[in-house]
Amino acid sequence: MKRRQYRIGSVVLPAMVLLAGVGLAAWKYDAIQEGQAASANQPEPMETVTVAVAKQIEHRSTTTSIGTVLALRSITLQNELAGTVREVHLTPGQIVEAGTVLVALDVSVEEAELKAQEAQAALAKTVLDRRQNLNHEMATTQEEVDRARADLDVARAQIARTKAIIARKTIRAPFRSRVGIADVHPGQYLNEGTLLTTLQGIDHAAHVDFAVAQQVAADLREGEWVEVFAGAAAPVTAKIIALDARIDPATRNAVVRARIDGANAPAPGSSVRVRVPVGVARKAVAIPVSALRKGPGGDQVFVIVHDKDGHARAHVQQVQSGAMLGDEVVIHAGLTAGEQVAASGSFKLREAALVSIAGDGVQQVQPQHAVSLH
Repeated sequence: MKRRQYRIGSVVLPAMVLLAGVGLAAWKYDAIQEGQAASANQPEPMETVTVAVAKQIEHRSTTTSIGTVLALRSITLQNELAGTVREVHLTPGQIVEAGTVLVALDVSVEEAELKAQEAQAALAKTVLDRRQNLNHEMATTQEEVDRARADLDVARAQIARTKAIIARKTIRAPFRSRVGIADVHPGQYLNEGTLLTTLQGIDHAAHVDFAVAQQVAADLREGEWVEVFAGAAAPVTAKIIALDARIDPATRNAVVRARIDGANAPAPGSSVRVRVPVGVARKAVAIPVSALRKGPGGDQVFVIVHDKDGHARAHVQQVQSGAMLGDEVVIHAGLTAGEQVAASGSFKLREAALVSIAGDGVQQVQPQHAVSLH
């Protein structure tokens, strides 16, 4: 009896499990069918975006170089003659006008010699006048007149030499400039060629020298513009005025000089960044930065096109991006002027997504140059 009950139980239990599985599968199938039917009745999801039109621009690539700002006029002030300092007017940072006395050496000996020479010249002039009068009366020879004239010329030359020495011992500012740090004091003896200070010319302009690769230098011309960046200050423009004819054999770079006009030039000696145009301008398109999506597969944008039913849809398109222009980016390949791309909200899109254009419709991209130079 027990064996018979065991056999019945072993048959009934699997049958019940099987029936339960079939019932569960049937219920799941019905639920899926109901969900699909409900989904079919739901409208297609739509993403709201703003749309921009790709505009054609003239684009020129740029490179960055490190430059040094130079004053138009800058000198290291030294004394030509040895002597003892009598006066000093060197105040660091002070602006001095051309001709201002900066350092005066003692010239008491030269001044005494000058008085003696002037007296000697006066005597030579008197002798010459007397000889000329006697010559008119045939009381002296022409040779004596010539000798008296030579004595006067020598005396005058000695006076000129002494005045030149006095002038060279009085050191003046050669142009309007700012005085550098100085360590000169009255009573100090200076040997010839002693460094006194530096003078930086005060002008409404400055030079900036920078080095570029020889390939870049080959395409640059005098009169072209570059942009100069000094720290966090706004960039200033500079015009190229000279290109070095020599290429450095060690670095293969050429030095370029540009001129910054205006009072907003960085201080002489400053290190600055210079944005230099490279090559020739070529046609490209510009779109808002928000329209460009970057990923492992490269740069891409969502182009907005209308399907056969007139609905706007987004389609992925691979592009080759370039320089940033403020809120816009240059596209070199993959996009043509006039195409509409998703701008704000493009991060929500997927291939063939239905889109709704927000705001006033299509955003216009203002055409401009990649290098904002004059």
